[in-house]
Amino acid sequence: MREIVETLTRHGLGFALGTLGLDRLRPADGVRAQHRRPPRGVSLPVRVRLALEDLGAVYIKFGQIVSTRADVLPPEYATELAKLQDASPPIAAAEVRAVIAEELGTAAERLLASLDDTPLATGSIGQAHCGRIEPGPEDAASGLAAGAAGGRRVDVVVKVRRPGVVAQINDDLEIMAELAKRAERASTRAAGVHLAALVDEFSQTLRAELDYLQEARNVERFAVNFAGDVRVHIPQVFWDTTTSRVLTLERIRGIKVNDAAALREAGTDAGELARRACNVLLKMVFEDGFFHADPHPGNFFVEADGRLGIIDFGMVGHISDSTRDQLVRMLAAVVDQDAAGLTTALVRMCGAQASGGFGGLQTDLGRLVERYAGRPLAEIPIVAVLAELAALLREYRLRLPRETALLLKMLVMADGLGKQLDPGFELTTQLGPFSQQLIIRSMSPEALARRLKKLGREALRFGTDAPEIMRRVVDVLERGGIDIHFRAEELDRLMDKAEKTGNRIVAGLITAALINAVGELVSAQPDRWRNWPKTLFTAGIGGVGALGAYLALTSRHRK
Repeated sequence: MREIVETLTRHGLGFALGTLGLDRLRPADGVRAQHRRPPRGVSLPVRVRLALEDLGAVYIKFGQIVSTRADVLPPEYATELAKLQDASPPIAAAEVRAVIAEELGTAAERLLASLDDTPLATGSIGQAHCGRIEPGPEDAASGLAAGAAGGRRVDVVVKVRRPGVVAQINDDLEIMAELAKRAERASTRAAGVHLAALVDEFSQTLRAELDYLQEARNVERFAVNFAGDVRVHIPQVFWDTTTSRVLTLERIRGIKVNDAAALREAGTDAGELARRACNVLLKMVFEDGFFHADPHPGNFFVEADGRLGIIDFGMVGHISDSTRDQLVRMLAAVVDQDAAGLTTALVRMCGAQASGGFGGLQTDLGRLVERYAGRPLAEIPIVAVLAELAALLREYRLRLPRETALLLKMLVMADGLGKQLDPGFELTTQLGPFSQQLIIRSMSPEALARRLKKLGREALRFGTDAPEIMRRVVDVLERGGIDIHFRAEELDRLMDKAEKTGNRIVAGLITAALINAVGELVSAQPDRWRNWPKTLFTAGIGGVGALGAYLALTSRHRK
């Protein structure tokens, strides 16, 4: 924590120490350092980026992930943090070989004999090396990569986790979690973006990346999803040389999709490639519900035979049935210009209560949908709409679930990838058919049967739990009932409503009494009712009419 204090102070961010509860660790010259003027022309977002780079790999990765959360971070910060680069020093070749030998035992010889000691890539979690391997019986039986088996040696990429990185990351994550809790207690802004929950999501994501077995399972799932698609190449996993610390994958070779000159020289149609790459990503989301959450250009290659090769499956996203249903409701609300429906779907997706407090959001969303009124879904600029939605989420302090945020990030990155390949590319044109298919599928007999089955399970569960629920209610009542707490402003509104209700009850009673009195007088002497003083009779009828009108008006306009 002292290192964090010194780093923040050095970059002119000492004002944040109080929010983080680190004032007591301020250095002796802390007062001067806190008010130290930053270098001329260096903005606050730049200083935050430089501080994260100095703090190390975990903070760099946190900045990279948070930069994709448009629902949390203002655009100027997101743009700057997206520039964060992992500059971890390489692991010595001897350490890499020692890890492989320790993890794989006798199977290590299959890799070590041909392993290139010069790393292919270096990161904060691990390091990748090239090699060649003879596929074993288990690899040949998998059949996930055509031509990879059959007794010939194939090129592979071996990823090795850094020694000691798990303990280091756990320490850093523990510190980050503590700082996030302190910040939420001290700052309404930090509490508004649910900083502690954001750090917890990051911790889960990073710890999942530490386990190479999980990444291997992700690779195989993508391979199954694209097994019948000859346009896509997912690398094969070599399981007998894969553990939680070592991952061996078939090597993907080709031209990076952002290498425009090489693509032109190879005669690749950039527009067709943009459409194909984005259709692959959209299939992952809308058909498979399991998608690559980091589709930057460095993870996509155009192979010699024209296939699209994909790598790096450590960060993935899942779309649950409930999230898919909310997306359908949001899309339908945009098309139908239903601001109320869009508000409800969006608020529920963020895990908030849609019962109140979002009237302003509904108004803003109403303006948003009106702007695209009359346009078919395929003509709505989805990325611009997502940017506006993200700004509204920040304004109303709503935070998307991790999976939905990953989805929005992936769509924005897919649009950027398409435009990088073809400036005239429009993601919405490709998104339209998938969205319509999603809406149609949500109304299919299979989807309706699935919902009915879910409702049946919930009803059965409720029926099973009902006796226990009733027992708890009886226990609460026997202990003295239920305590209800009100805030002052809520009590004022409640008292106002109670007063109006009381007035209506009194008016109703008087009206009933007058009606009864007039009725009694008339029925008692029906032949003489015309002889009653006109003033008394008129007053009675007038009172009944006035009070009846009051009841009618208050019933119609009561809130």
